Amino acid sequence: MKIGLKYGLGIAVAVMAWTLIAHALVSNPQSNVHNLGAFAYFNVVQFVGIYLGLRALEREKGEKLIFKEGVKQGVAISFVYAVTTALFFACVLLIVGTKWMAAEALTPDTPMWIVAVKAFAGLTIMSMIFGLVYSTLISFVLARKLSSDE
Repeated sequence: MKIGLKYGLGIAVAVMAWTLIAHALVSNPQSNVHNLGAFAYFNVVQFVGIYLGLRALEREKGEKLIFKEGVKQGVAISFVYAVTTALFFACVLLIVGTKWMAAEALTPDTPMWIVAVKAFAGLTIMSMIFGLVYSTLISFVLARKLSSDE
């Protein structure tokens, strides 16, 4: 669990830094920096974080990972990342307000609490889904390396 915390929090810190820097430098929250740039950056950081976490687990164990262990550890890393970033964005919503919620601003008929719940559910669920996919791919490659080494 220590590896899950370390690498999950590392991914979350990188996402938080991107968010704060992007909002400080680009005033329009509907720009491509906030939408496409954030999507690409968040996913690359999550992929790299899971990969580094699985490699650290291999070093800690002193042997190659089994596929199932890799997937479980990758999902644990993604869970820590998802919960931490959801808490960060909840704090941002409480402190800054709704002005950072660009895509959701297009729906003025919907109450803001429903928009916020959908945004947090989407963030958490998509982080977990991408984490499962990434950890499956990385574990498959690492486990395949194990079978080719033998």
